[in-house]
Amino acid sequence: MNQEFLEDVREGLSQEKKYLKSKYFYDAIGDQIFVEIMNMPEYYLTDAEHEIFEEKSDKIIDAFAVDRAETFDLIELGSGDGTKTKRLLAELLQLAYSFDYLPIDISETSLKNLLADLRQEFPKLRVETQQGDYFSVLQGLKNRDAKKIILFLGSNLGNMRDREANEFLCKLDDAMNPGDMLLLGLDLIKPQSIVLPAYDDAAGITARFNLNLLHRMNRELGADFNVEQFSHRAAYTEEEGIARSFIVSEADQTVYFKALDMQVHFAAGENIDMEISRKYNDEVLAKILDQTDLTIVHKLLDSQALFADYILAKG
Repeated sequence: MNQEFLEDVREGLSQEKKYLKSKYFYDAIGDQIFVEIMNMPEYYLTDAEHEIFEEKSDKIIDAFAVDRAETFDLIELGSGDGTKTKRLLAELLQLAYSFDYLPIDISETSLKNLLADLRQEFPKLRVETQQGDYFSVLQGLKNRDAKKIILFLGSNLGNMRDREANEFLCKLDDAMNPGDMLLLGLDLIKPQSIVLPAYDDAAGITARFNLNLLHRMNRELGADFNVEQFSHRAAYTEEEGIARSFIVSEADQTVYFKALDMQVHFAAGENIDMEISRKYNDEVLAKILDQTDLTIVHKLLDSQALFADYILAKG
């Protein structure tokens, strides 16, 4: 049994304002549903960042400032299925750059699938998959001689509150050496009419993704959630610039967790906070970079200016 999962559920559901950590969305079923999310018509983030990689991979590589003869480590945090990264990998291989690709992911399933896919598509690519916590892996890589170029795509930073994002970037900065680079994909602040459907799609895929966590707790923690009595809800305002998702109890009910020997009461209409998705502009990012040695050296936008890939250098 995943002890960390158990304790985090105990902690989150014991609070007056209940919450669950969004990282637990990603079990084998959640991984599959998230691939569906990335392909939804409403989920503009995937297409926007993919366009940047498709149309501007040459500019991205130029901004990395590496010599073709210099071997470097291309490290991706939370690699998923690697859809966007493959365009960059193909360009680097075609231009005969010397590099090792090191995808890091908490999901062993995702890494196995990615490795099998890459071996078939890029048989000459040097790949070293790294399963585990980002910072544990990065600290182990810090003393490698090669320059590090780290990819953190898909606006994954936006799943953290601003203070947590600053702490994350401070830790990332600490794991980097002077001259290392970070490509940071960030969703930009924009109107509610564009953002909200990406988190509450017409086909209900996002709802299925969020509610899968209740199924996971039933499977792994012996909980007895009646999932039909919970629903998904999302909220966003341009002024705040943060999309929020919740699971809402549709009835007054009590759930028992066998693994915790604990009962949790949910009032009708009560929310479980599930996830935030912060949207950015240059000013928000500048505040989050406070106390780091990371500076913005380049910024690439898609054609509709929905999304930005920032390239930062460690001073």
